Amino acid sequence: MQDDTIDDGGIASPRRASIGELVRKRLDRNPMVSRIATDTLDIYGRHAFLTPTECALMRTMIDANAQPSTLFSGSANPDYRTSHSCHLDPLDTLVRSISDRIGGLLGIDAENGETLQGQRYTAMQEYKVHCDFFPATAAYWQAMRRSGGQRTWTAMIYLSDVAEGGETHFPMCEFMIPPKEGMILAWNNMDRDGAPLQASLHAAKPVITGTKYVVTKWYRESLWTPSKAK
Repeated sequence: MQDDTIDDGGIASPRRASIGELVRKRLDRNPMVSRIATDTLDIYGRHAFLTPTECALMRTMIDANAQPSTLFSGSANPDYRTSHSCHLDPLDTLVRSISDRIGGLLGIDAENGETLQGQRYTAMQEYKVHCDFFPATAAYWQAMRRSGGQRTWTAMIYLSDVAEGGETHFPMCEFMIPPKEGMILAWNNMDRDGAPLQASLHAAKPVITGTKYVVTKWYRESLWTPSKAK
């Protein structure tokens, strides 16, 4: 049954605005977290969120399970997202620990978090400019609405340094963040009114030399339940 308490995905939402304010205040108070200077996006970083040993274990887990990445839109363009990815076992001790620590950092209910996803980019692989929020005009929006609503915050952890390339690019904010092993980035996909924020569009730039590994966790505005949509 559709959750009628969830507003349309493309408009302002007091629920999503409240989540954004709570997380923003929590991160602003954390002395180990740095806000990245931009007027157009709430985005934060923290170095050494994971240890080198944890990063190595996660890389091994991704290598064992990665499959060609897919798109929600079902785009047939093979060049748009060329990485490999996998959903990580939420019952695994390390995966559960990392998910819990991300939730503790942001202060978002664990029940709102999607399964931790691992991604691997080898030479010349990339993910072109895209949004983590769900466009309300997309065919899959109603399924996403029923499974927890909009994606509010994104948390992404770099699991490896990259010799060249592989930056996370926010084109509307005009900056890129290079991979740094163990560093977590967190950003709000909504604006201060709780509507999807175009400035949150981002890209994984092509890896030139080396291999890039990341894990990503997306948080919904409500209780997340798995959906068949990818």
